[in-house]
Amino acid sequence: MSVVISGLYISLTAILMVALAMRVVKLRRKHKIGLGSGDNKELELATRVHANLVENAPFAMVLLLVAELNGLSAIYLHLLGVIWIFGRILHAVGLTRGRGGYHLGRFWGGLLSWLVILILAIVNLVHFILGSMGYLIS
Repeated sequence: MSVVISGLYISLTAILMVALAMRVVKLRRKHKIGLGSGDNKELELATRVHANLVENAPFAMVLLLVAELNGLSAIYLHLLGVIWIFGRILHAVGLTRGRGGYHLGRFWGGLLSWLVILILAIVNLVHFILGSMGYLIS
């Protein structure tokens, strides 16, 4: 079975992760800080923006992949993938612009990201339950 849809969103997430990591590297070089944040708030914030994506992405992407392997419709996979990417960009921008405090982008980006993870978890659980009860044909 081909997994081109989840492959698309995993790839887009990876590109976003590298872009956020490059921002951290740029700040490390600018401020000559090799490890940690050196009490530099800008670097600390950029590190957290990157880390937050790295903390959440594995769950979302594995759940998306499993949902695709289990036969979730392409329209739903794309809808969840687009919401995921939009939410992660919104979160990164909001966390940065809010300087670690409250910002609508941070709030909605985090909420959308969690929503995608929860929906995919439920979809996969329902698939398991229906399969266990004999309602799905493999």
